[in-house]
Amino acid sequence: MRRAAAKVVLLTFAALALTACATQPDVPGADLPGFFWGLLHGWIAPPALIAELFTDYRIYAYPNSGGWYDLGFVLGASSWAGSCPFWRRRPWRRDGPMA
Repeated sequence: MRRAAAKVVLLTFAALALTACATQPDVPGADLPGFFWGLLHGWIAPPALIAELFTDYRIYAYPNSGGWYDLGFVLGASSWAGSCPFWRRRPWRRDGPMA
């Protein structure tokens, strides 16, 4: 059992070490999508994912501005799940679902 766990850990570290060297080429231009485009693309991600099955449409813009686009995309995509507890109209009760 210990050998199997050691192999998994070794393979995981090897995969992380190999992928850590991967880079994307720099794309010149000042019109790269930023935070708000990422937010919009995150909001339309679920329907776009279904459309991607039938067309050549992609749900993630490349090239983009980097971290700000990624943050907007994650916030937009997570808004579909209702994952922001600050936007709840009624407080959550510990004894069960909201009535």
